Amino acid sequence: MTPTMDTLAIRTENKFKSLVSKREYHKGDVICEMPSENVMDKPNRYTVQIGRNQHTHVGKLAALNHSCDPNVILDTENMLMIARRDIARGEELSFFYPSTEWEMNAPFICLCGAPNCIHVVAGARFLPLSTLEDHYLNPHIREMMIELLNHTKHHLEVLQTA
Repeated sequence: MTPTMDTLAIRTENKFKSLVSKREYHKGDVICEMPSENVMDKPNRYTVQIGRNQHTHVGKLAALNHSCDPNVILDTENMLMIARRDIARGEELSFFYPSTEWEMNAPFICLCGAPNCIHVVAGARFLPLSTLEDHYLNPHIREMMIELLNHTKHHLEVLQTA
């Protein structure tokens, strides 16, 4: 079976959208390809960061909600959505937003209830390494985190003179 967005449905409850699976998936299954036709240099609520200064409109995938214990991974290197664990038919799909987003355009309070909940979703830039190391991170997030760590001394000096 070819992975396609036809196996996904947008559900709306109380004006909140979510993305649900119309079929079951097993851990590691490719669920669908991520759209990449509309790439821009600025984020918005309907984009996913796919590179340092690249964001793409993801169509139906924009209904994917955040979870600190997600069931899918967005692999921006191969532009695929992959099952992080087994997924039941009708289950809501979610991913860990900081796995793709360095700095969120619209930060929010997380209410997922997971034991490892980060509470404020603002982007990978604002999370400690100890939190990030437990999650799949796309290459651009890993590179930006390493860059931030390599420039810590400079950042501290700038903060002290501010």
